[in-house]
Amino acid sequence: MSEILINLENANIYQSGSLVLQAVNLQVQKGEFVYLVGKTGTGKSSLLKTLYGELTLTEGIGEVVGFNLKEMTWKTLPFLRRNLGIIFQDFQLLTDRNVHENLRFVLKSTGWKDEKLMAQKINDVLEKVGLQNKGFKMTFEMSGGEQQRVDIARALLNAPKLILADEPTGNLDPETSDEIMQLLFQIAKEDGTAILMATHDFMVINKFRSRTLTTEGGRLVSKG
Repeated sequence: MSEILINLENANIYQSGSLVLQAVNLQVQKGEFVYLVGKTGTGKSSLLKTLYGELTLTEGIGEVVGFNLKEMTWKTLPFLRRNLGIIFQDFQLLTDRNVHENLRFVLKSTGWKDEKLMAQKINDVLEKVGLQNKGFKMTFEMSGGEQQRVDIARALLNAPKLILADEPTGNLDPETSDEIMQLLFQIAKEDGTAILMATHDFMVINKFRSRTLTTEGGRLVSKG
């Protein structure tokens, strides 16, 4: 039986005290790639933020990689996030240091201590995203596509079971978007990592077909 990494049942999603999505039912299994689409302001980002614990779930059932979202505290939140990879549209890389130091910073902050093991892990993830010789580069010197690859490498550092991606191709040209999508699908297939990706990019959805969910009218609806 496949492992369920996201399980929401009748979950109500709130943003700043307002109900944005009601009675959400969502299951995502190991290795599954799922798109989350919908107009701006319909709750996509709020749903993702609830899944990684930035917004609190108060109503309904919610489990992510074995953690009960309703029982999250500031003490348990880091343990949830260690099992997740989060990819942002605006990369959120540290511009004052190189790629290697960006990745080392994440490892240190998630409890890694052995410098040799950290260096090995950084080399592994950079190789996976096709940046094996770019560890020395400052992030601000890189193209948008390269920065997005660094962001994906960062998401892979703790071998997550689940990646939550918020508009990862939003700032990229079509050719670079294709490369990033191929990389994400490869990660889902080879590593068994589930990926839930919020996007507006229908060219990407039509080219790389997968299960699609839509936020509309305060609900989460399956589009096949």
